[in-house]
Amino acid sequence: MKVYNTLSRRKEEFVPMDPREVKVYACGPTVYNYFHIGNARPFVVFDTLRRYLEYKGYPVKFVQNFTDVEDKIINRAREEGISASEVSEKYIREYFKDAEALHIRRASVHPKVTENIPDIIAFVEGLIEKGHAYVVDGDVYYSTRSFPGYGKLSGQNIDELEAGARVDVGDKKRDPLDFALWKAQKAGDELAWESPWGLGRPGWHIECSVMSRKYLGETIDIHGGGQDLIFPHHENEIAQSEAYSGKPQAHYWMHNGYITINNEKMSKSAGNFFTARDILQEYDGGVVRFFLLSGHYRSPINFSRELMEQAKAGMERIQNARGNLKHLAENGADAYSDAEREAFASLARYREKFDAAMDDDLNTADAISAIFELVRDCNSAVRDGASKGFAADCLALIDELCKVLGLLPDRESEEDGVPEDVLALVEERQQARKSKNFARADEIRDLLKERGFALEDTPQGIKIKRL
Repeated sequence: MKVYNTLSRRKEEFVPMDPREVKVYACGPTVYNYFHIGNARPFVVFDTLRRYLEYKGYPVKFVQNFTDVEDKIINRAREEGISASEVSEKYIREYFKDAEALHIRRASVHPKVTENIPDIIAFVEGLIEKGHAYVVDGDVYYSTRSFPGYGKLSGQNIDELEAGARVDVGDKKRDPLDFALWKAQKAGDELAWESPWGLGRPGWHIECSVMSRKYLGETIDIHGGGQDLIFPHHENEIAQSEAYSGKPQAHYWMHNGYITINNEKMSKSAGNFFTARDILQEYDGGVVRFFLLSGHYRSPINFSRELMEQAKAGMERIQNARGNLKHLAENGADAYSDAEREAFASLARYREKFDAAMDDDLNTADAISAIFELVRDCNSAVRDGASKGFAADCLALIDELCKVLGLLPDRESEEDGVPEDVLALVEERQQARKSKNFARADEIRDLLKERGFALEDTPQGIKIKRL
């Protein structure tokens, strides 16, 4: 398996420090609102990375933080007339709702900044003692020039960065590139803790250095996030962590590309800002996830209704094939023929094609193409019926690959994605037909059509089909 390492700017073979536990840290949301579709991309990408590593046999310890100390949280608290902690807890709950809808699994640990204040203070004290930070009027700043490797992740020259930096009037920093590790309490700031430098709260960058170290160790295998985090967030993380420990913070740094809206950069000011919650009102989570994985994770992708409809059609193609195979697995012939065994053995090439794509820097676009080819051949193989065993094996192979990408829920509460109320209507229609209540049977058929489902009579019985 090879991954593109932002630090080296090339694809590298992935070699874990300890194959018994791969350590992955992915930056999580600032919890003051519902997360938007741009946030959803790294959440889905690194959930998929985790799934694929586990599929390859690696146990993974996956840490994703919640930033619950930030000005935006304080501002939202004032707007809503509640406390900052109530705001963050509310949107953490909402995060999990939308993440579950997108088939994003919970991390091994979801640490919060507010739960790690003593560790953050101790870390900052250590940086001061080592000569990498200094105190000014209750603020603590990181001395960027004290770390010789500054700029190595983003590929930026520190002198050029300084030339372009702006020094605010009244700025207490010794150098315009220095950044805050600890901020003294401002008037009206309810998020503040006692520290050796007075009441205050952590800066943004320090939290991930501390939580990555605390929950995964001094050096981890993979650190991930969106492209926008390369500089300054991840650059500053490296400076803090490596100055503190003297060791690499992570062996591999992975970053996903941006999402544009109708080929324009997404922004609130442009009015083209969509939350995942907005989109999930119209599209199934599997469809949204399919869209997010339909391009290579490092490439920019464009969000549009046309592309979402294409993703919806793609998922329906997979679900219709699964529905047909499930029906045959329950109602097909009993004998598993030698020809079928030979046909199924040939389908294994699609698993190999899928694995090759994913091994090539998590190429989910080509992996989805392999799934489509598998679906096509399965559809051809069962066109005139199939044995229960053959259909079940084909279904299991499709499900295996789809679940690596998270396109299907880990635990399906609905049969093949068919809502329970639709299944109940189908059963009611069967009973109406048996009792010769054809008017009710026709009425139910029309109701099902309105819901986007049709019933098909086959030699093996009634099959539910998506329109």
